[in-house]
Parts: sequence; C-alpha cells; structure tokens
Amino acid sequence: MGILDKLLGRDVDAFAKTLAEAIAKRYPPALDKSPERRVSPNRVTKVLEDAMEQATSYASTQRLGVYKKAKLANAFKWELKELGYSDKFVEVATESLVVYITTRKGKQESAPGGSA
Repeated sequence: MGILDKLLGRDVDAFAKTLAEAIAKRYPPALDKSPERRVSPNRVTKVLEDAMEQATSYASTQRLGVYKKAKLANAFKWELKELGYSDKFVEVATESLVVYITTRKGKQESAPGGSA
C-alpha cells in the first residue's frame, strides 16, 4: 500500500470491510432481520466483542487519529448497511466500535501484559 493510500485512509476502509465481513460470517444479516429465528443476546454480544477486540488490536498497531477513527466508524457503518443489517444493529455495532477504539486502546497499553 502506497503512502497516498495511507494518508487517505484506504487501509482503514479495507479493515472496516474485513471487520464487517467477520461479523457477517458469524452472525449473518438474515438472522438479524428474521423475526422467526431469534439468536440469543449472548451470541450476538460474543460476536461483537470478538470483532471489537480485533478493532482494538488494529487501533493499537496503527496510528489512528481523530480523522481515521471517524473514517473507520463510518466505513464500518456503511459496510454493515450494505450487507443488509437492520438499522438498530448497525447503530449498536458502530457505537461499540467507537467506544472500543477510543477507550480500550489506552487501557491495553497501560495494562500489564498488554491486554485489557
């Protein structure tokens, strides 16, 4: 990836797509929108927590400023929408992403052993 791609945040867009696809593999959009097939809240929480840990790891290895964090959140949100998730799920997942990458990064660096 070239320097221009880095500056424009294309790596962030690619990661957002990867993160959304990882969620879709474990919790497909069809399950989210299906009224007759309910998934346990614990399963959805676990899927989101695993994805958010990936995001935290990514944020700790990349230098994400305010612009790139916002870009990541927006790209992630639009990827989930394009995959067909409900607005409620997209909102919850995006909010989780923002919280994780803004609060967990500092905790991960200051915690013994590097994990939160």
